[in-house]
Amino acid sequence: MKQKKQLNVEVGARIKSARENAGLTQERFSELIGMGTKSVSALERGTVGVSLSSIQRICQVLSISGDEILFERDIKENDVQALAARLARLSPEQFEITREILNKLFEAFSILN
Repeated sequence: MKQKKQLNVEVGARIKSARENAGLTQERFSELIGMGTKSVSALERGTVGVSLSSIQRICQVLSISGDEILFERDIKENDVQALAARLARLSPEQFEITREILNKLFEAFSILN
């Protein structure tokens, strides 16, 4: 039973890290995945387990693979690769919007330099 609890703690920590990397608060994240804020908090602390359907929603919202949540892999391993992987999972319409936003950001950054 203790091993199962430890797994919940590890998975919860990975979910929290991925949520923070995505720049989401617990409140906004809970809205996006259809869970209560208290449930998300308990999940991230590892006091409760996570269902497969919840993992699927979490991965969709965060645009990450299940491997990042389920297995011991440092989500911050390489920020460029992680970002590219998230971009690759976007729909063509979402990707186009993201590309336009990034181009505007790069343009703004070039003006500042």
